[in-house]
Amino acid sequence: MIRHIVFFTVQEEHLQEVRAGLSILTGIPHARLLEIGTNVKTDQLGTEIDLVVYGEFDDEAALAAYKAHPDYQLSIDRVRPLREKRIAADYDNRMAVTQPL
Repeated sequence: MIRHIVFFTVQEEHLQEVRAGLSILTGIPHARLLEIGTNVKTDQLGTEIDLVVYGEFDDEAALAAYKAHPDYQLSIDRVRPLREKRIAADYDNRMAVTQPL
């Protein structure tokens, strides 16, 4: 499974509009799970991130299909002019180091 995580910084006056633009992504098929979240900023060292997109995909092909969907570009077109920073990471959780509970 591929986990797709994207962090955004946004000026306060654009926060709701960017969140609405990112919410377009939730209608795209191909993801097992896709969430748009607002950072609650409880970490004492890093609170600059405002919004998070978190997605889970069966494989790289599913992630590619998601990114090829027309609504993906629609979301980009709405969000890009309003956001400040965007940081993305994709990883295969089969390669992740985990700690048993």
